[in-house]
Amino acid sequence: MELMFNTEQKSCVGSPESLPSGGVGSPESLPSGAVELRVLRSARSYDVEDTDEYYCEYDSTWEDPPNKETSRQKSQHEWVHQYTGWSQQSHRFNRFKSAAKDMQKYRHDYPEHRSNLYFGGQQQDDMPNLQFYREQIPSSPDGVFIEDYHNNWKWQYLKLERVHSYIQWLFPLQEPGMNNQAKELTKKEIEAFLQDETAKKRLVKSYKLMLDFYGIQLSNDTTGEVRRANNWHKRFDNLDRHTHNNLRITRILKCLGTLGFPHYQAPLVRFFLEETLVKGNLYNVKESVLNYFIFAVIDKQERRDLVEYAYKHYEPKYEFVWCPKKIQMTFSNGEEFSDNRQTMAGHYQHGNY
Repeated sequence: MELMFNTEQKSCVGSPESLPSGGVGSPESLPSGAVELRVLRSARSYDVEDTDEYYCEYDSTWEDPPNKETSRQKSQHEWVHQYTGWSQQSHRFNRFKSAAKDMQKYRHDYPEHRSNLYFGGQQQDDMPNLQFYREQIPSSPDGVFIEDYHNNWKWQYLKLERVHSYIQWLFPLQEPGMNNQAKELTKKEIEAFLQDETAKKRLVKSYKLMLDFYGIQLSNDTTGEVRRANNWHKRFDNLDRHTHNNLRITRILKCLGTLGFPHYQAPLVRFFLEETLVKGNLYNVKESVLNYFIFAVIDKQERRDLVEYAYKHYEPKYEFVWCPKKIQMTFSNGEEFSDNRQTMAGHYQHGNY
């Protein structure tokens, strides 16, 4: 299934999925360009019973937003399945379910996060991540300014591989990382970042820096399309040997969704799906692509398309656990799911997560 966008830049302000109206961020992104999607079924036809073999209560990709009663009932059903051992089909599914919990929490804008006044011991008036991107303060503990990273760390592949304290500064999130001197994003900070064009342009430069490190090139700054870089062979080898980069890529995808570039997410994930499932590269990245990368994508329709693409290229089919059996049967029968959405500029359709 192909999504057909025009060449206008997708105006995606904010990110995560289920924020109340008027808050920072947003539900799943909607591009400002025209979107043409074939419709063969309504969105409600995605609903999957919790008795499905690969039903996962932490993945809202195939469901309408549940009400409290539905959520309560599904939690009870899942407990029974766990108690009887029914849900233990495979270690692969259990790994996916663990990842799905983390990714859905991200897509729903960390609904169980800490208080609004203090965020990891940081007062909400402080904006160290934005100050860093405004070139007002250096990263810590490295003491490097953002422009120094962009100008002096490019092509420094050994340094980019071995130093582990910079990635939280280049791609901040509303969750902690390994560098305890980096600060988590606050809602107020996200809001200010999204209004700062200089900071956003620098974020794109940070993205290009890391893409080059992985042997990838941003071929279209507007759509987010990517392709292999000239150095892809050696860089792929490094990526496959050092699996901690899978965590870095997950962080990058989350940050893009949070700080104004959710339309960059799906092209990168599609690239990794093609490389791992179609071209047979990056064996040690494949599980992360399926468990994490796909489910970092905020836009629900794009996420569904990516799962369908993954299913159609994954072998053997009986080991595919990343969507319910009902959906797999639909894919196998050649039926397509889609979702009609009209063009909306600068805001999102609430509830589509």
